[in-house]
Amino acid sequence: MTSLITTMRNQFLDAIRSVNPPGRWKILVVDEHSQSLLSATLKQYDILEENVSLIESITTYREPQPNYEAVYLLMATTQNVDRVIADFSNGKQQYAGAHLFFIDGLSDQLLDRIASSPAEPYLRGLKDLAANFWPIESQAFSLKMPGMFFSMYGPPRNDAAFKPLRDHLEEELHFAARVIANVCISLNENPYIRYYLPSHHPPLGPLKPNATTRAPPPPEGSSRWRTNLARGSEARAYESADGNYVTRLLAFSVQQLLDEHKKANPDFAKSDGSRPRSTLIITDRSMDTVAPFLHEFTYQAMANDLLPIEDGSKYVYKFQNAVGTEDKVAVISDADTTWTEIRHMHMAEAINKLMADFNQFMVDNAGFKGDGAANLSDMKDMLAGLPQFQEMRERFSLHLNMAQECMTIFERDRLPVIGNVEQNCATGLTAEGKTPKTLVEEMVPLLDSRDTHNSNKVRVIALYIQYRDGVPEEDKRRLYQHARLSLPDQDAVNALVHLGLRISRGPSDKDTKKKLKYRPPKNSKEEEYDLSRYKPLLTNVLEDQFASRLDPTSFPYVKDQPAPPTASSPVAPASSLRSARPVWHRAGAGRGREDNKERVFVFVAGGMTYSEMRECYLVGKKAGKDVYIGSTHAVTPRQFVDDLKVLELNGVGSRALPNGVGLGSQRRKTPQEYYDQKYFIPDAAPSRAHPPPAAAAAAALPSNPKSGSNKLVSSSARKQQQGQEQQHQQLRPEGMGGRTISASSAGSSLTFADKEKEKKKKKGLFHF
Repeated sequence: MTSLITTMRNQFLDAIRSVNPPGRWKILVVDEHSQSLLSATLKQYDILEENVSLIESITTYREPQPNYEAVYLLMATTQNVDRVIADFSNGKQQYAGAHLFFIDGLSDQLLDRIASSPAEPYLRGLKDLAANFWPIESQAFSLKMPGMFFSMYGPPRNDAAFKPLRDHLEEELHFAARVIANVCISLNENPYIRYYLPSHHPPLGPLKPNATTRAPPPPEGSSRWRTNLARGSEARAYESADGNYVTRLLAFSVQQLLDEHKKANPDFAKSDGSRPRSTLIITDRSMDTVAPFLHEFTYQAMANDLLPIEDGSKYVYKFQNAVGTEDKVAVISDADTTWTEIRHMHMAEAINKLMADFNQFMVDNAGFKGDGAANLSDMKDMLAGLPQFQEMRERFSLHLNMAQECMTIFERDRLPVIGNVEQNCATGLTAEGKTPKTLVEEMVPLLDSRDTHNSNKVRVIALYIQYRDGVPEEDKRRLYQHARLSLPDQDAVNALVHLGLRISRGPSDKDTKKKLKYRPPKNSKEEEYDLSRYKPLLTNVLEDQFASRLDPTSFPYVKDQPAPPTASSPVAPASSLRSARPVWHRAGAGRGREDNKERVFVFVAGGMTYSEMRECYLVGKKAGKDVYIGSTHAVTPRQFVDDLKVLELNGVGSRALPNGVGLGSQRRKTPQEYYDQKYFIPDAAPSRAHPPPAAAAAAALPSNPKSGSNKLVSSSARKQQQGQEQQHQQLRPEGMGGRTISASSAGSSLTFADKEKEKKKKKGLFHF
């Protein structure tokens, strides 16, 4: 399995290593966003080991270094291109030469600008990395754009708001498509693309058909034609508004970007046949509105639900040492092997694994005195006596603290009782496999109790309403009354209508016909955890995709599709994750060669849950596939409920968008304009006296990319050595020196068309 984190790390290291100036040492120039991506995948030491003597921010004053070549690692914004040009204009020579690496593809317009600028003689090379995505786990990536939830599902307040809100959403969807394409290009995959097409509700949010955004109706009498072609383009354009789902727009945009990249790079995704062509499945949050409400009891999902973990990775806990306790800030990541081993286990199994590993650690270190830990409290006391094993102590202490806190909340908040009601609503079955007949009797005492947190009441009511496919208004009022919900809590439940659900129904209303529903295990005798019976709908989608039985009407292809299986090559049925033993998380290894597994990409627009992330790992492992999941952001139940509270207000007051989704400009921005605005970074205010080179290079690269500091790192020893080695080497600008724009499958612009290449050839700028 190819890790997304490792892939991005290698792209950055390969870019830096590819620059080998005559004097060996080089300078790295970054902007705020590229610095954040570097910090997420590389340590400062890793960068300095590549003969980088100095890391500078392009937004701050930099002392001219005309003896040294520079590696620019930047976002492809107009502002950054102008800064590069300014480094070599008006008689200024910031560096001996410039090697340009752009995180995203540089547009043709910006390429023309820099090619015709005074900086051209100093350029040594240019390459696009297609690395603009956040690899939050080895098989998970994010846009880190939680505000898109409001752009996608927030209802326009009036007809005049439809067009600007739709324009804003389409700008964000084009950017999201660019990020998804970057992931595919980085892994050298040109996948088949499928998208979720719901049948039980129209497009949502600003995409809802409206007279201000849809095409004008066809002329009178055109409806008498029977065929779609005969009705004419006017009729087809008018009717297309009924199918403009967010998933469809996103899927077609990704396809267009990959097609452009393939046209500019014919060798992209060429395969020798050893690995099957991958598939990209694009869904959105409305496909499964049950999963975000459920209490999950596997380690990662439960911890992110119950504990104050920031952005899924930062956690403050009490660390016990020999003299007392201290506050520790832990960064939870794939670098922690204990975390990667237990994050998808049920909490009970995760605790057993922690204790077993700890006791084994003591056996392996015979110098430690002790009889072993029988429970979490014993383990906590014994950890305080291990000062010589600092890293191991901190790792065990972190997970011990998280597990203890989760179990404390589990008991205090009566989650076993709440979880059982939730599972009955989510699956429509009791733990015995029967239709629940006493749901109201079980639910009302929980709603009446003042010991039940209001957020848990909201979750139970939301799940019950979905189970009933809507309830009469009087029943809904009584539920709110029993629970004593505040108006914002009621708004959270009511906002489900904006995700395509029915929450109120009359006596004559029929059940909603959904093609995608929870599918219980075929064997009712299969044993599993009673509080973990529901599996996200994404599990069924993946299993059906692997078995070549995924409904093409619910998940149509955008363009190409694989040939149907023949009798000579039957498809093996998809295996269920459910095991006859309670240890359900254990899965067999894939039977294919590790390096040639088929890849499947999943993108969940509007937020992915940690349970969906878990299922992608487990389903893929069971089927012998590499499954990667991405989303606009990772969402917890608490965040989902909070977002629903202000969905009607288009996010006003939310954590992601305190001011809500603005109406924006009167016209839709071009992709470059959107990109420039998103990554705009003001230049640092110039000081009265420019700092000397030594002072300008003194600060260290922030370990936290959100620190906001633009002061970066240098190695003073290396800088001194650099000066000694290169003092006599004044490099003369030699133009591009025969270097070319890279068109490798792992990174190049998505917009370099063949005719544009020919234009660059005629200019004599590049040699092909």
